[in-house]
Amino acid sequence: MNLIALLKDDIVFAIRETYKLDVSADQLLINQTRKEFEGDFTLVTFPLAKALKANPVQIAETIGLWLQDHIQRIERYNVVKGFLNLSLGRESWVAFLRDLTQDLQYGTFETNAKKLMVEFSSPNTNKPLHLGHIRNILLGWSISRIAKANGYEVIKTQIINDRGIAVCKSMYAWHHYSNGETPETAGVKGDILVGKYYVLYDQKLREEYARWQKSGQANEVYELKKEGEETMEHFFRRYKNDYFNNHSHIGKATREMLLAWESGDKDIVDLWKKMNTWVYKGFDETYKALEVSFDTIYYESETYLLGKESIDKGLQKGVFYRKEDGSVWIDLSDAGLDHKILLRSDGTSVYMTQDIGTAQKRYADFGIDSMIYTVGDEQEYHFKVLFEILKRLGEPYADALYHLSYGMVDLPTGKMKSREGTVVDADDLIAEVIGEAQQASEDRGGLEHLSDQERREIYRKVGLAALKYFIIKVNPRKRMVFNPRESVDMQGQTGPYIQNAYVRIMSVIRKHTGNLVDCSDPGHIEDIERDILNTIAQYPDIVREAMQSYDPSAVANYCYTLAKAYHRFYHEVRILSAETEVLKNFRIHLSEAVARVLKKGMHLLGIEMPEYM
Repeated sequence: MNLIALLKDDIVFAIRETYKLDVSADQLLINQTRKEFEGDFTLVTFPLAKALKANPVQIAETIGLWLQDHIQRIERYNVVKGFLNLSLGRESWVAFLRDLTQDLQYGTFETNAKKLMVEFSSPNTNKPLHLGHIRNILLGWSISRIAKANGYEVIKTQIINDRGIAVCKSMYAWHHYSNGETPETAGVKGDILVGKYYVLYDQKLREEYARWQKSGQANEVYELKKEGEETMEHFFRRYKNDYFNNHSHIGKATREMLLAWESGDKDIVDLWKKMNTWVYKGFDETYKALEVSFDTIYYESETYLLGKESIDKGLQKGVFYRKEDGSVWIDLSDAGLDHKILLRSDGTSVYMTQDIGTAQKRYADFGIDSMIYTVGDEQEYHFKVLFEILKRLGEPYADALYHLSYGMVDLPTGKMKSREGTVVDADDLIAEVIGEAQQASEDRGGLEHLSDQERREIYRKVGLAALKYFIIKVNPRKRMVFNPRESVDMQGQTGPYIQNAYVRIMSVIRKHTGNLVDCSDPGHIEDIERDILNTIAQYPDIVREAMQSYDPSAVANYCYTLAKAYHRFYHEVRILSAETEVLKNFRIHLSEAVARVLKKGMHLLGIEMPEYM
């Protein structure tokens, strides 16, 4: 039973009867009534003024009076400027709760017969997954579940960046400095081992660069290319990439390794396969620990040549143009963008070319209607260009592409840098939050009656909830700071705080010894009970809103609001020792409804609910 949907239908009917005009329920804006005013739900009438040709106050009075006279669930109304505040009768709230006890699909919508692909994670194979990847993964996983609840058929995917100069850096370092070290001999995960050599590569390159800066050649370069009175220190800071491309022996050898891979050199390809196999196994362990999975995986080594055929077709249609040097471009200036290269003068493709081809392959593979790319905000311009190109190529899904852009994650100690080894590996972070959860639980006590295995499972659930919720509760577009200790705080806006509300309800249910009968009218309900029911009534709209805005934080913050209301209810009223059996029965049903909605909401965030903590 979607109470707000029913209210919207009532209001649509009221407008038809009083103004002889049909409006869509989607045009109606209904909010929870603010605490300082009387009412349960508020209709904002300002958006209706033009269509109804009346002022908002008059509209509110007309609709409110009609609803009060004709709709049984509306007990009374009041108008504050253009806001129509509606109060439901107690019987309506009891009926709503009674229906909730039977509605196992509450907050889940019927299929819309549309296929949605969600891309997330998409790491490089030169290093392990880290805190930044975790935000990407959790956002992608959560929006996948939210989309499914909204009726989409969801295909979860990633494209693994398993080729290129960065991957060759790890390969070069392992080949020259490892003495044959393997994950087994080192006793570490494969992705951790490969990441170690990526860091070592940067260290060796910096050492080589420092030596070169003392050479006569470096001095000549400085004198030739310095800007004005620029110091050597400043010049060499900005010249690092040029050094890598033009002077570095290590850089030259690494580029030769990439060319050897592209030409199919057996030894290089075998090394690439071996190290990537180590990394994939490590990734899988991390994904399992985070409780995420994928329906299909694409590899850049298999897709980097895709898109070239589309470029040829686009040239024939006049979508692209060729410069005198043979390179291919597209002019997007009329869309507020710039000229973008698609093929280099030597005929090699760029990332954009690959992304065009990959999008087309995904459509060919799955017939998707839309797609979400979960990628950091530093790639916003890239995706604006990609989507515009796909539109001009006439791709049928091009108008239904979305870049789920998110800000970076910092630690209390500052930014992370992969090449310098200052990132926090995902595995270490997962272990840390589970350890924090264990310490907090042992400090509180109360789990002594459980086995060691049961306690470990609780620590895992609470720790992962702390990690996931702390990240997802922040609007994706905001940069954020992750603090492991704060994330497990039982009193703050955290995952464990919400889990604790669920645990309290499970405790109430275990202690109830009688039979739970159908929910009946207790004759009176407290304000806090009405508030909880009102909050539960918001849930389907929150699930819709989270999908429409591509923002899982809407669900996360909703769960906190509901949990906070239940904690207050738990402290303010008697449940098992209620004055009457009918009232006790009502409050247990109310508690169960909160538990179900909390479990549903947290499930959308990828969070499990323990029965003890």
